[in-house]
Amino acid sequence: MAKRGIILMNLGSPDSTEVKDVRKYLMEFLMDGRVIDYPYIFRLLLVGGIIAPFRAPKSAEAYKSVWTKEGSPLIVLTKELQEALQPNVEEPVEIAMRYGKPTMEDAYARLMQKVPGLEEVIAIPLYPHYAMSSYETAVEHAKSVHKKKKYSFSLSFIKPFYNEPNYIHALTESIKPYLEQEYDQVLFSYHGLPQRHMTKADPTNSHCMKVETCCEIASPAHATCYRHQCWTTTQLLVENLQIPSNKVGFSFQSRLGREEWLKPYTALRLEELPKEGVKKLVILCPAFVSDCLETLEEIAMAGKEAFLHAGGESFTVIPCLNVHPLWVQSLVTWVKDFAEGKREMVL
Repeated sequence: MAKRGIILMNLGSPDSTEVKDVRKYLMEFLMDGRVIDYPYIFRLLLVGGIIAPFRAPKSAEAYKSVWTKEGSPLIVLTKELQEALQPNVEEPVEIAMRYGKPTMEDAYARLMQKVPGLEEVIAIPLYPHYAMSSYETAVEHAKSVHKKKKYSFSLSFIKPFYNEPNYIHALTESIKPYLEQEYDQVLFSYHGLPQRHMTKADPTNSHCMKVETCCEIASPAHATCYRHQCWTTTQLLVENLQIPSNKVGFSFQSRLGREEWLKPYTALRLEELPKEGVKKLVILCPAFVSDCLETLEEIAMAGKEAFLHAGGESFTVIPCLNVHPLWVQSLVTWVKDFAEGKREMVL
């Protein structure tokens, strides 16, 4: 057997809820040219001069509301996923964050310690959908560190899994128990992106955001189209769960700045829905596999408050997959398929 290791890659988190640590994290995150894709000097002025100083105190308070005894929920849950996966695979499993700690260098070093003569690393970016500011930046960062350090082992990536049957099955089964109650709508809330990221990632330069139904019309652009992939995940889940079409909502959260982002905006929908007769809402965030600030604070706390304040009666948040056994089994399947030479899930 090849001397192989696995790295689970996630977004990252501040070291603590102290404002200085949150500011440092925001600087690293938002200075990434794939997150805010403005020229460097303009990005530095915007992030360093405006966004980070003003946003850090608010974000620190938000982090405090979800922080656990063990630390950041995202880091804690990613470690739990590592611990759940490890007994089921032969290869050692490490974790790495795109921003903050543990770093990609840390993960590579730990694998080399565990596997002398390491030949191959399988990196699994924990992003179901392709986006320049999530999946792509994680992959390119991992490649950059690999090249810079001149490691001798090869590096492979599991591709976005937004429509992969094992993942969809895991998500379907995790949602089912929450739909046994009475509900008026199931709202699928995905992380938002600037609209121009869709057109920028379109290799055809002629499809994304050009017509209203672009996500439904087959195109090579869909391989890197976040909006299409979110739409596809939703369609597959709605079909599996047999949710009536008049009880399905689709929106985008976590907007930053004033430019046009993907619509409709979750925050606005949560205020509008009670006025449209939606009093009992079930909401989930399938762009995330691990619960984090955006699901625990933005949706489960602030979102719930906004919905109930607008006249809603019940607000049920479906947790992310986290360490759901079927999700762990999905990862096991991809790793074992890779070892057997089946490369359908390889980028």
